[in-house]
Amino acid sequence: MAIRPVNMNQTQRRLFGPNFEAQHIDCSAGNLFVLVGGDGPPLLLLHGYPQTSAMWHRVAGALAQHFRLIIPDLRGYGDSSKPTSQTNHASYAKRAMALDVVEIMHALGHDRFFVAGHDRGGRVTHRLALDHSERLAAACVMDIVPTLHVFENTDQALASAYYHWFFLIQPAGLPERLIGNDPDYYLAHKFASGCRSDNSLSCDALDEYRRCFRHPETIRGSCEDYRAAASIDLEHDRADRGRKIDTPLLVLWGDAAFVHRHYDVLQVWSDFTNNVTGHAVPSGHYLPEETPDSVIQALTEFYAGHHL
Repeated sequence: MAIRPVNMNQTQRRLFGPNFEAQHIDCSAGNLFVLVGGDGPPLLLLHGYPQTSAMWHRVAGALAQHFRLIIPDLRGYGDSSKPTSQTNHASYAKRAMALDVVEIMHALGHDRFFVAGHDRGGRVTHRLALDHSERLAAACVMDIVPTLHVFENTDQALASAYYHWFFLIQPAGLPERLIGNDPDYYLAHKFASGCRSDNSLSCDALDEYRRCFRHPETIRGSCEDYRAAASIDLEHDRADRGRKIDTPLLVLWGDAAFVHRHYDVLQVWSDFTNNVTGHAVPSGHYLPEETPDSVIQALTEFYAGHHL
């Protein structure tokens, strides 16, 4: 698979500094935009919604002292390809996204690695551990419980806090048009409702999120991500019901986030994995940006106890 160096824009360069390089790497999606930097065992970092690889900027410098970081934009997001929508939403299934990242890691020479995923990236991480467990030495998911558990235990509190789950899955065209009418306002609302404090996210990161989300194809791709979660991903998850992942799993969540208020997080995950540890950190939903020191410490200590 081809690997093509690309230039970071000025905002990306300010966020990540001179020690990271950007690449486009061919994969099943078409190609993914990937940031690479650091030395050590490979650690794949997967972003959430409505963000990009930029969300890792506050932890990347410190983690790069211990790990070779590979930080892609998921398919449908950022500067990565936005595959054509399908009636069954298979082109945005977490199974497809997991295969993308396996392919880019192989292209970079990493057939076994660590992974951490936040939000949507955490759901890709969960599927990665089910479909490609031989690739993973250890995994971390941030501020999520499994998708199947969410949908099968929906109540008024969940529907109110996670309203976008049910908005974004509406027929193609409706959420795209409504968000596209004022994407900056939509993003501002999402971040304000998820952050512990108003100034949690950096101006440069917000500029990157706005730049990408102003593109109609990013809005479409991210809606397709959620449509897949409510359809084909559930088919895959139900087919795997009762099958626990063996990959050692660390779960982190924000003590001011909905996940903390609504779930016994480790108890929920114990039904899906054989080896889970974790704890809350002082944060809202956006852990790597709101409490970077907590995330750096937790990841560094966790992966130090495992070997490739």
